[in-house]
Amino acid sequence: MISRIITELGPWSWWVLGMLLLAAELTMPGVFLVWVGLGALLTGVLSLLFWEMGFWTWHVQALVFALSAVTFTLTGRRYFASRDKASDQPLLNQRSASLVGRTATLGEPIREGRGRIRLDDTFWSVSGPDLPEGTRVRVISGKGGDLTVEKA
Repeated sequence: MISRIITELGPWSWWVLGMLLLAAELTMPGVFLVWVGLGALLTGVLSLLFWEMGFWTWHVQALVFALSAVTFTLTGRRYFASRDKASDQPLLNQRSASLVGRTATLGEPIREGRGRIRLDDTFWSVSGPDLPEGTRVRVISGKGGDLTVEKA
């Protein structure tokens, strides 16, 4: 069935594949199928030019498609990676790191280096020197869900 469609469409089969890949990009996250779709469209353009030539077999077409898709992908990634700008909120998804410098009162004493504080609406496990409950502490570092504190 697929070979019949390709035979009937001729060089336009690459155009159809390219358009299907570009349409699929709209439904999927990321920007990958655009580059593969552009490779298919380039192969379609070349197929319109070379379809009647003897050297333009399906092997050559597949090779051109693969090479152009890889070339478009690498070029596109390089182009868009160079356009990345520094975020105005670098700690957006690093909640514990964003708490560095804040002060809080110990909700549980720090015993054997471990205790708990409440910041905003969350209880945090903390590590630091042994201190009694109610002591004001300052967050000096954060990693994962664990904060390191010192006496404020």
